[in-house]
Amino acid sequence: MTLTSARGYRSPAQTDATFGAGGAEPYAEALLGASHVLYLHGVRSPDGSGPAAMNAARWSADADDTDHSLLIGAASPVLDIGCGPGRMLRAATTLGLSAVGVDVSATAVRIAIAAGLTVLNRSVFEPIPLEGTWGTLLLVDGNIGIGGDPRALMHRCAALLASGGVLVIEVSADPDHELSYEGTLEDAQGRRSAPFPWSEIGARALRPHAETAGLRLVQEWCVSGRSFVRFVRE
Repeated sequence: MTLTSARGYRSPAQTDATFGAGGAEPYAEALLGASHVLYLHGVRSPDGSGPAAMNAARWSADADDTDHSLLIGAASPVLDIGCGPGRMLRAATTLGLSAVGVDVSATAVRIAIAAGLTVLNRSVFEPIPLEGTWGTLLLVDGNIGIGGDPRALMHRCAALLASGGVLVIEVSADPDHELSYEGTLEDAQGRRSAPFPWSEIGARALRPHAETAGLRLVQEWCVSGRSFVRFVRE
């Protein structure tokens, strides 16, 4: 697949602060194998609960059965938003799907490209090739949090999808949970990122944001302790 697009566009929802970047760059260090555990800090609930632990090694591992199940019935081309080092892209290509990733982390993009994957180093709010023609979009591993504004992200996804295209999202286990906040990422060695906007949202809370963007809920399910929704662009 040959991809070209203009640069320079900036959405109101886009900021220079992105997941795990800035400061001591713990996200990049984790992708390079420095630490397998990362901690997401932020005001994550009304009672100010503590940081959430993340297994960074999982992002570089092979896709598991749950990951593969997200691609059942997927249509090409597939766009993985916040693809990291490319776990879901590898899964898609093994199924014969044409797949592209987008990620703001230069380190993640270098790793994915070195593995032979097609990845763009940019925000989803920047110009993306084939806008309005993507068959399937993926927002997994918490990437519904990108930009800290689920409504804006749903409108952006709708603009990328073809009519009848599908958006698969991993959501919070609590269907009514909805929280946007300023987060930071830290590793076990104490390396901490710059603050970035982030959000968490459950299936029921997400639905009105998706509907205002012209996306219709067609499936909601849980498997292996993870929760997902599937929307179709009208």
